[in-house]
Amino acid sequence: MTALLDISSLRAGYGHVAVVHDVDLHIDAGEIVTVIGPNGAGKTTLLNAIMGVLPAQGDIALAGRALAGLNVEDRVAAGISLVSERRELFGPMSVEDNLILGGWLHRGRQAGAGTGIADIFALFPRLAERRRQHAQTLSGGERQMLAIGRALMARPRVLLLDEPSLGLAPRIVAEMLGNIALLRARGVAVLLVEQNARAALRIADRGYVMELGRIALAGSAGALAEDDRVARLYLGQKLPGAPADPKVTAALP
Repeated sequence: MTALLDISSLRAGYGHVAVVHDVDLHIDAGEIVTVIGPNGAGKTTLLNAIMGVLPAQGDIALAGRALAGLNVEDRVAAGISLVSERRELFGPMSVEDNLILGGWLHRGRQAGAGTGIADIFALFPRLAERRRQHAQTLSGGERQMLAIGRALMARPRVLLLDEPSLGLAPRIVAEMLGNIALLRARGVAVLLVEQNARAALRIADRGYVMELGRIALAGSAGALAEDDRVARLYLGQKLPGAPADPKVTAALP
């Protein structure tokens, strides 16, 4: 079966500086896939290349359709949305107006997840309480909810999330990731880049570990969470004598 989002031999960087090297990954419909790894591993560059923010080489296909040559707006129309770590809201505008802008490409369009403002308010009730409030007056957690809600208004088939927990209190992080997990039921696939590896693996179906611009390990979220290499380097714990989980594929020598 063809993956919903299929990426092969992806290479990207900044000018003459290569950052992402021959990355292969895929996401199936309704699946949450996380990419974890140290700062500087190339995770944000990977998302920006998929979204078309950065030029890239290699193959990116959505439901079998090649996205090479499409600009950011066309990729949104095709069914991919990105929530960057900067959130990039329109501060002087209300919560509701930010959401309306998020859906302007898809007025009358029935593709993807049939998301409207009522659906966003059901997913994030706090936004409903603040619908007339200016985005710039929201708390950090509320701004992240609004950024995700605005991206969902474009009715994506695949949602790219870059560090959604950045700068948020632990209680808000748990709530945020719980809401992301609910997107499965809406049929939205999620590619999640997240610094909180433990929390990301808890809600993900599968994961990739990225190091130095390459995929170093891949496997189910459960297998990665139990793997000694991942536990030691990314989960803040050492498991003396525990073997590497055979269900985790090493992609680097």
